[in-house]
Amino acid sequence: MSVLSLSAMGWGSSVRVALSVAGLGVAAISATAAADDTASEPCTLEPGPTHTVARVLDGETLVLDDGTAVRLIGALAPRARDAGAQSGTWPPEIRATKFLSDLVLGKTVKLAFGGRKRDRYRRSLAQVFVAEGGKDEWVQGALLAEGHARMYGLQESFSCARELLAHEAEARRKHLGLWSNDVYRAMPANRPHALMRQRGKYVRVIGSVVSIGRTKSTTYLNFGTDWHSDFTVRISKRVLSASPDFAGVVEGLAAKTIIVRGWIERRGGPLIDLVDASQIEIMGNEPGPNVSAVGASSNAQPASARANSAVDPDTPKQQRPAPTEGAEPGAVNL
Repeated sequence: MSVLSLSAMGWGSSVRVALSVAGLGVAAISATAAADDTASEPCTLEPGPTHTVARVLDGETLVLDDGTAVRLIGALAPRARDAGAQSGTWPPEIRATKFLSDLVLGKTVKLAFGGRKRDRYRRSLAQVFVAEGGKDEWVQGALLAEGHARMYGLQESFSCARELLAHEAEARRKHLGLWSNDVYRAMPANRPHALMRQRGKYVRVIGSVVSIGRTKSTTYLNFGTDWHSDFTVRISKRVLSASPDFAGVVEGLAAKTIIVRGWIERRGGPLIDLVDASQIEIMGNEPGPNVSAVGASSNAQPASARANSAVDPDTPKQQRPAPTEGAEPGAVNL
């Protein structure tokens, strides 16, 4: 067994990763928070190749020396379209691209995989680590911790969600980077017309669940009384069947205030498809299992919000939602 333990940028705690060396080489990468030895569902990654970064296309896409395009899965960089700005002029996008370029351009990086390995554009979906000076630095963790990206996932690509959320939480708490910009604040669910204008964009929405609807194949979280026009969250039976604990949490969401993150679609009114538990944050003192932080410890304490309120969390009368807690923001390391 060979163990390489790395420190996160500026953080006092870390996440350790054990490289299991079997007869045919490294078998897996398993990450668990050092401060929470009882954490469930640790981040486990499959080691990939090592290359040099030849180009940085934007705040989340690299091109390697062999021509491979790599999407930094789990860290969604800001784009001009987030604000309807002209391409190439949006400050959060410019800063994210520069930060990433300074971190990786011309340097050796290691790839690691969890879930899907490619997106529909044939880009590699990888966790990326800069190998320099005998240390490995987690690229996604650095982007999130400095507020240059938001945590997200794709279907079958939510590996390390707990660790990714922990890094984002630090930036949100300190209002770093994009989190100091009102464009990226949580939007109120009771303003469906405003949400519909965000169609095709990745947003966070806060509101109170008015009712829970069910069909044979789908569960719906309704944030209003008319699904034709109000905001709705859709959860497939497959997602709930894969996690009985999360299914139980969903059953108890009626009248609770939650934050949901995802891409806005139009299905009658605005809708977000939920494919992973990490897309939901429950506002209150007792987050349920696998919600807000995958495998979060029981001492997670998001800030309170009125259970029957769906107002904008950034208004003076409403306490701004606190970041996800319960996971240490140490790097996932090779």
